[in-house]
Amino acid sequence: MKKILFLLILNPLYLLAQTSDFIHIDQFGYKTNHTKVAVISNPQTGFNSSQSYTPSNTLELRNIATDAVVFSGTPTIWNNGATHSQSGDKGWWFDFSSITQAGDYYVYDVANNEKSAKFTISNTVYDQLLTITFKAFYYNRCGIEKKAPYALTGYSDPMSFSQDTQARDVHQQNDASTAKDMSGGWFDAGDYNKYVTFAEAPVHDLLWAYTNNPAVFGDNWNIPESGNNIPDIIDELKWELDWLLKMINTDGSVHAKIGARSHSENSSSPPSINTDMRYYEKTCTSAAIAATTMLAHASKVFSQFSSLSNYAHTLKDKALLTWNHVEPRIENATLDENCDDLAVVAGDADKTIDQQREMALNAAIYLFDITNNDRFQQYISNHLNDIDLNLIWENYRIMSVDALLHYTTISGVNTTSKNTILDAAKLVVNNNNNNYFEFNNLDLYRAYASDWTYHWGSNIQKSNFGILNYNFAKYEINPSASANYILRAKEHLHYFHGVNPLGLVYLSNMNSFGAEKSCNQIYHAWFADGSSKWDDVLTSTFGPAPGYVPGGCNSSYNANTTLSPPFNQPLQKSYLDFNTSSPDNSWEISEPSITNQAAYIRLLAQVIGLDNDNTLSTSSFELNNIRYTLAPNPFLNSFKIISNSDETLIISVFNIQGQEVRKSQTISTNQEIDYSMLASGVYFLKIENELETISLKFIKK
Repeated sequence: MKKILFLLILNPLYLLAQTSDFIHIDQFGYKTNHTKVAVISNPQTGFNSSQSYTPSNTLELRNIATDAVVFSGTPTIWNNGATHSQSGDKGWWFDFSSITQAGDYYVYDVANNEKSAKFTISNTVYDQLLTITFKAFYYNRCGIEKKAPYALTGYSDPMSFSQDTQARDVHQQNDASTAKDMSGGWFDAGDYNKYVTFAEAPVHDLLWAYTNNPAVFGDNWNIPESGNNIPDIIDELKWELDWLLKMINTDGSVHAKIGARSHSENSSSPPSINTDMRYYEKTCTSAAIAATTMLAHASKVFSQFSSLSNYAHTLKDKALLTWNHVEPRIENATLDENCDDLAVVAGDADKTIDQQREMALNAAIYLFDITNNDRFQQYISNHLNDIDLNLIWENYRIMSVDALLHYTTISGVNTTSKNTILDAAKLVVNNNNNNYFEFNNLDLYRAYASDWTYHWGSNIQKSNFGILNYNFAKYEINPSASANYILRAKEHLHYFHGVNPLGLVYLSNMNSFGAEKSCNQIYHAWFADGSSKWDDVLTSTFGPAPGYVPGGCNSSYNANTTLSPPFNQPLQKSYLDFNTSSPDNSWEISEPSITNQAAYIRLLAQVIGLDNDNTLSTSSFELNNIRYTLAPNPFLNSFKIISNSDETLIISVFNIQGQEVRKSQTISTNQEIDYSMLASGVYFLKIENELETISLKFIKK
């Protein structure tokens, strides 16, 4: 920050120009060779319709350090001057993708004396952002003291919810014999409750975030487990999984949730001052199925680490236990429905029968992956018709998209089932009836989502569209469109960072970390309205902790019709930076959740892991002054070592513990090398020619 302030003193033009409400850029910045487009807006409808803006014919990109004009160009009018219905704005696109030099910049409209927020071009531009937003899970830990050096100044808090070690059955509240240890885990959202079924999506998202891009996750992100030779994202997941194991009974049944009996209990700020008894809900088949999917998937990922091998076996055993409990209920059509009676308040943790059968198919896929047992293969074949494969490929069903596409890569799967899945995926992308796939120009703000997705928790869906498109590139569903899938994923990330009608970074309290306009308030019991320390960035001592993802625009908001926004606004303007309670019900707009957080982190990690164009990453290296490229890296089933040389090379593969897992073989450059037999994970490829040897990290998806 001192460096930036010093530079600004040297550049009075930057200080004198007005920071524009109409020039929208990613306020953190862009990787060097990524597409970079500023969106220029002219409001027509909505709360800011009294404002107007027409950019100059020439806009400039200026370097903050020198104030030199490094690029100038004419903005391109969007959609022939039409008004974008989702935002109520007309607009232009200003493309400065040709600028790849690392540095700090701003877009400047000379004639109107308006400038964009400052931003950075760098291949490490999002690295710090990933660690900051990841920290929200640490702050949402239940049953641990938050303290320095792990907690930032202002966010330390003594042990919270130690009463969870003696949680009681909410239907037998006075019976001390029902007490169970259900401590640990994460607060789900703005309250302090914990849910098994609500944990399913974030746990899978974080597991896939690591699996797809393990190289971007460090072991030095300043949580208590840092430095133990396990990536911190795995440690954080273990905190949640440890709690999940406590929710499982010896017969494999699983309690749905634990929390308060009323909204007045355990609702104070900070978490540590809440001492009311906590209660657990009855067991539900939906919770057992959700637990199975999480435990089986986590067992696969955790098994990569030798120090966690016993824990991975425990996860596998518990996944089989919960499956054995629930499978007869699936086959006999006796699954629970409307199981959660809301005796523990807040979210309804149950799922419909159709949802549970879909979840069970996913569970069987992860179980087959870790057991190679024909029992699960047969279940998958018998139950693939439990879902409509023509409808599954959408933003609301990312967990199933993940599981189904992953199934097609597992060794020994049923060929008919595999081809049925792949054929369905290829058909849906070719039709693209709802514009779910590929970058398009339907959204002025370049991150198209269907009208019906702007509801409570819409930011989850904004992430999910990016994740969906990334998946279709990863699994090479239509290789000719992969660049457009990847571009769509990146543009959805830019939406979160300020390329939206509000010019708002949809993260809390990020102005000290590169944003110029981020959320000052979020609806969270710790950072509640009226809390002198944490209520508001502008008026409180600290404001909410940095990096929380709020719920997002909600076009259905009507709790207080005098608040406009968010009421009665175009879809992308149906947001307000507030955190007041009833009757305003700000939780419908600004409440964070672990689901919001994990989906965003997964999207962010995917973009960080991309190469500097619209493709999945490659790795380059030299041997004896000859340049080679290993592509793709990460890879799915095969890769090539590409070179202009016709030299032969010797390659061998080692796991992250240094054990050789594939013996040496001689290959020719530009030859397709099949390593589909490897399990997903991080490996080291030893590459030799006659004179030199190199070791290169590579990733099997």
